[in-house]
Amino acid sequence: MKTLDLRGLKCPLPVLKTRKFLANLAPGDRVQVSCTDPMSLVDLPHLLRETGDTLETQSRDDGVAVFVIRREQR
Repeated sequence: MKTLDLRGLKCPLPVLKTRKFLANLAPGDRVQVSCTDPMSLVDLPHLLRETGDTLETQSRDDGVAVFVIRREQR
């Protein structure tokens, strides 16, 4: 699994960087995205509804939101 550390970035950067990162993954690849921006809890699931990729898990611990995303076929 790949990792994408976006802690410390504010909206809209976490979504923009996640979108760009996902575009370079092969179908079936997974990425763990870490964010501290509270808006990422809304923005990243919305992004995945647009892209069709799968949010496998989402958690939040000590101010860090962690998303595990699986790239789907386009």
